[in-house]
Amino acid sequence: MSTASSVRDLRPARRSFGKWFGDTGWRHVVAIVVSAFAVFPLLYVVSASLNPKGTLTGSNQLFSAIGIDSYVRILTDPKNPYPMWFWNTLVIATVTGFVTVFLGALAAYAFSRMRFTGRRVGLVTIVVVQMFPQLLAVVAIFLLMSTLGDWFPAIGLNTHTGLILIYLGGALGVNTYLMYGFFNTLPMELDEAARIDGAGHARIFFTMILPLVAPILAVVALLSFIGTVNEYVIASIMLIDPDKQTLVVGLTKLVANPRYADWSAFSAGAVMAAIPVMVLFLLLQKYIVGGLTAGAVK
Repeated sequence: MSTASSVRDLRPARRSFGKWFGDTGWRHVVAIVVSAFAVFPLLYVVSASLNPKGTLTGSNQLFSAIGIDSYVRILTDPKNPYPMWFWNTLVIATVTGFVTVFLGALAAYAFSRMRFTGRRVGLVTIVVVQMFPQLLAVVAIFLLMSTLGDWFPAIGLNTHTGLILIYLGGALGVNTYLMYGFFNTLPMELDEAARIDGAGHARIFFTMILPLVAPILAVVALLSFIGTVNEYVIASIMLIDPDKQTLVVGLTKLVANPRYADWSAFSAGAVMAAIPVMVLFLLLQKYIVGGLTAGAVK
């Protein structure tokens, strides 16, 4: 047998188009359709933000008109203090995310490493409470914060501290349970070895456990930050003064009146509001996959 014939025999047989499409080709088609479905709304919002006319009817053709008038208008309009909304949102989301991660990690460590009366009941309660959306408690939250404001004005209505406390109460349950599953993946032998060396719970938690659970901490911080930035209902009833409102509440006012809705400025504000989330996602992306999957099974 000649060398050319041997090489020709070793080459894989070419598959027909129908067989290739049945095996893997359809997956490429689905990926293209899903990508287009996800990317088109983003392109439409960016195009609308660059439309100087301020309407959506003129944005049907993507990037038919380009200008930065909307960005200048929303950043300089005294009636709509966008920079203040942006700052308020960053402060509230950052504080909420940090405190949620810290308190949730403490609670998850206690549930995972300690055995105490009411532990199982506490875990079940955390899961059951999360079945009820926070929207059901809007009226109760408003009345509660209004009453607390009479006694403690610093945490009542129209205060960022009160809003942060509400967010913490709603997010600690599910985040604690999420971190609890991740903490269970760490072997107990690490704690036992540290105790033999004389380390207490505080030292074990801060010097050993926290560095090992960094992926789930990053995931919880990201989810908490995104949830706080996008939350509207609670923020709209808690914050009254325009200079204390968040981005979502403030931007909604721009399009609340259908006759005078400034969709171009709204889109510009939405594009700028997405920047902190994108930056945080890029900074934490190496932890996200591990944090979302490692705690799924023990």
